[in-house]
Amino acid sequence: MEGGGNLESSIEQLLNVEKQMRLSGEVAGTKKAATDILQLCFEARAWKTLNDQIILLSKRRGQLKQAVTAMVQQAMQYIDETPDIETRIELIKTLNSVSAGKIYVEIERARLIKKLAKIKEGQGLIAEAADLMQEIAVETFGAMAKTEKIAFILEQVRLCLDRQDYVRAQILSRKISPRVFDIDTSKEKKKPKEGDNLVEEAPADIPSLLELKRIYYELMIRYYTHNNDYLEICRCYKAIYDIPSVKENPALWTPVLRKICWFLVLAPHDPMQSSLLNSTLDDKNLSELPNFRLLLKQLVTMEVVQWTSLWNAYKDEFENEKSMLGGSLGDKAAEDLRQRVIEHNILVVSKYYARITLKRLAELLCLSIQEAEKHLSDMVVSKALMAKIDRPMEIVCFQTAKDSNDILNSWAMNLEKLLDLVEKSCHQIHKETMVHKAALKV
Repeated sequence: MEGGGNLESSIEQLLNVEKQMRLSGEVAGTKKAATDILQLCFEARAWKTLNDQIILLSKRRGQLKQAVTAMVQQAMQYIDETPDIETRIELIKTLNSVSAGKIYVEIERARLIKKLAKIKEGQGLIAEAADLMQEIAVETFGAMAKTEKIAFILEQVRLCLDRQDYVRAQILSRKISPRVFDIDTSKEKKKPKEGDNLVEEAPADIPSLLELKRIYYELMIRYYTHNNDYLEICRCYKAIYDIPSVKENPALWTPVLRKICWFLVLAPHDPMQSSLLNSTLDDKNLSELPNFRLLLKQLVTMEVVQWTSLWNAYKDEFENEKSMLGGSLGDKAAEDLRQRVIEHNILVVSKYYARITLKRLAELLCLSIQEAEKHLSDMVVSKALMAKIDRPMEIVCFQTAKDSNDILNSWAMNLEKLLDLVEKSCHQIHKETMVHKAALKV
């Protein structure tokens, strides 16, 4: 009790000193008095008194910004020293209420919220943690280091994915431009000009920009896996594969390259997929995975692929990838793989045939006539190719319907060629006539 009395009298004395300093406008003296009061409470382990004094000091008339900032920063160092989780939450909440709405302690507030969200997540309250994190819009903080901003937004995205709020996760992920990871951090930093906002250094526990890049793409893979967007998943793995630390270590790049190959095969045929397919085939590292090189080669070659032989050859690889820890190939993937092979085969047929019977098309695709017609119709609807089916005659016509402008242009070209030929012919006749006349004169 005597210790408590001493503490109260010491605080009373320091409060009088703080008042004099504050009213005379002395920044250094006010800061020292305020931080000394907190230090006394901390040393006495009087956590309730500490909370009360933080609120009291922050609400005093004409309190200086610098003193509030110093207090919040000082008290944040005590968070990890608290005896139990309740005291810790209480202290964080006190600091949070003091820093709310004050732009000069916005970074400290963001860090406090992050700590509180971590505690809530540890207690299994993921929805509460996600709601807490979403209160803070770090992208507007000018003084926060770029890596810390990115890490904070990625934490927001992760919590949204954990609570399966995919719409909000996508909105938050758009706050980060992938270009930000490609900036060369090794370049010398420019000295800030006078009047510029000073950017704080990121805390030691914030990962490097390249590590954040890996985390960002892993979170995006989780998001796209939910939508079964194979091409985007493939592009995310490609970005991870291009990180120097991954590309230099075969143990890291081998599983990533395998995934790139699988998702490329599963992605629907379009220009972006074709471009990625060709660039992956040109990769020297792919020669280390001959099976996958052969798989991609089959899809690039304009030849019909037999589904049964392909599945028998790659079934074990496929199941292995599926059963691997974090195997990202879902149950739907095997069906999708078959679908992609059929689509590839239809495209190959359309390249070689202008007209083909449905029976022959079904034979080439190893399907029934009904299935062949269904897959062909789906591709026409999705505008992957142009075709018409004459159902009574059971004939498929792959000739593209020409636009009226294209027809007129082709006619104009034909007329131009015709007139060129007429002109050349006239020239040749004229030349022959001149030569003949000259010969007669001689």
